[in-house]
Amino acid sequence: MLKIRTFLIFCLFPTLLFGQKHYDIIIKNGKIIDGTGNPWFYGDVGIVKDKIVSIGDLSKDDAGKTIDATGLIVAPGFIDVHTHIEGDEKKTPTADNFIYDGVTTVITGNCGTSEVDLKKYFKFLDSLKLSVNVGSLIGHNDVRRAVLGEAAVTPNADQLQQMEYLVEQAMRDGAMGFSTGLIYTPGLYSKTDEVVALAKAAAKYHGVYTSHMRNESDKIFDAINEAIDVGRQAHMPVEISHFKVGLPNWNKSDQMIAMVEKARAEGLDVTVDQYPYTASSTTLSVLLPDWLHDGGRDSVLKRLADPVIHQKVIGEMMKDMARRGRQHFDYAVVAHCDSDSTLNGRNIMQINIAKGRESTIPNEIETILDIIRIGGASMVFHGMNEDDVENIMKFPLTMIISDSGIRQFGEGVPHPRGYGSNARVLGVYVREKHLITLEDAVRKMTSLPAQKFHLAGRGLLQPGMFADIVVFDANTVKDESTFDHPHAYSTGFKYVLVNGKLTVDNFRHNGTRNGAILRGPGYEQND
Repeated sequence: MLKIRTFLIFCLFPTLLFGQKHYDIIIKNGKIIDGTGNPWFYGDVGIVKDKIVSIGDLSKDDAGKTIDATGLIVAPGFIDVHTHIEGDEKKTPTADNFIYDGVTTVITGNCGTSEVDLKKYFKFLDSLKLSVNVGSLIGHNDVRRAVLGEAAVTPNADQLQQMEYLVEQAMRDGAMGFSTGLIYTPGLYSKTDEVVALAKAAAKYHGVYTSHMRNESDKIFDAINEAIDVGRQAHMPVEISHFKVGLPNWNKSDQMIAMVEKARAEGLDVTVDQYPYTASSTTLSVLLPDWLHDGGRDSVLKRLADPVIHQKVIGEMMKDMARRGRQHFDYAVVAHCDSDSTLNGRNIMQINIAKGRESTIPNEIETILDIIRIGGASMVFHGMNEDDVENIMKFPLTMIISDSGIRQFGEGVPHPRGYGSNARVLGVYVREKHLITLEDAVRKMTSLPAQKFHLAGRGLLQPGMFADIVVFDANTVKDESTFDHPHAYSTGFKYVLVNGKLTVDNFRHNGTRNGAILRGPGYEQND
């Protein structure tokens, strides 16, 4: 009888004898980089539902699915805190360009541009379901536009109060913080005290202040000071977006970093983010004088039709080129023009010559104004220095970002950062150049952004954390996207899990859409 009981216990309850546990997924035999910056170690990861339950030797345990990560890196899913996905969600809810680059979480609403009604936006995302987790900032430009339109005016007390209310409501609805884009309309018309007042409204709910500064070239030091001062006055953390420098301040990134370090020594929480390229991307309209934008597009076109104003615009743009030390607009490449797709991939100098005009700066400015008249264009601007890119990347408090939306494969000639920012860091700056270590690169993509943006349960491989995980080959991971041929997904990411669900399986996106809505610390559930 005793033998029969022992047999039954052995057959029916093996866990009582051997302590065997059952997981939904076990990732075994991988080199675990946990996101802290500590050295990798061999181990297994056990997942139940959407959480990491165990890390260690799980060889005696079983699972519904086992992933063999022998020879591969197992790391937290990457967190991209500077994206612009608004408007792209329905087109490609699988967010392939992010997923194939190891990104499992994105923060949108950057550069002052966001949905104003975030409660409505989050409901839309929740019903749609994306393959990535999504959080959002509340954008200054759209808040200002909702109250003041496109006018170059200073808000009165009532108008400022209306904007503060919109910011506070967005924070209660789950915004991560408050973003500015101070080179774009209508934010470029704002004074620092307006920005501070709205930042204070977000600070009440423990938000982050992120800023596309007023200038990233000849007046960059003034712009950095302003961004830091907003954080100082509002008593809130500061994230300086896409930290970079153009002409004429090449090779001055040491001074820029020193300003951040000085602010931190003062007790201010200031960090930066960066995409790993020497070109930026934004709209063609940023080349126009600020005052020209007052009142919006119709007002711009009306002013350009006035011969006197037209010549004034050309004169100011010529002075700006001289200040930057530029001889031509060959550094400015059309990424996407809705009105004339034949311009895509060509620089302004080339387009000007194709129009039969002599290759001079005034003529190239005329070509720019021609494109503005037909609706403008999104651009790629080749304006940075590789030495500065590398110097900023080595800074311990630099996060890696894409500054991208969800790419529509094959559409236009966009900046490659939308496809390959993380893979480029891992392949070029870690593997080839040995600029930073693999562990530090992963930290910059995971725990550093999670900590800064209050993303509880994300950014680390530890028991109790959400199972956002990437499994990649450090020896082959590569950004395939280039400026000439941008539409190419990164390679080397064999498996990607989002909230415990396998989303990339053996290098292929399987269509899973298990992303969650991530809300900031001020969120008040009032449904």
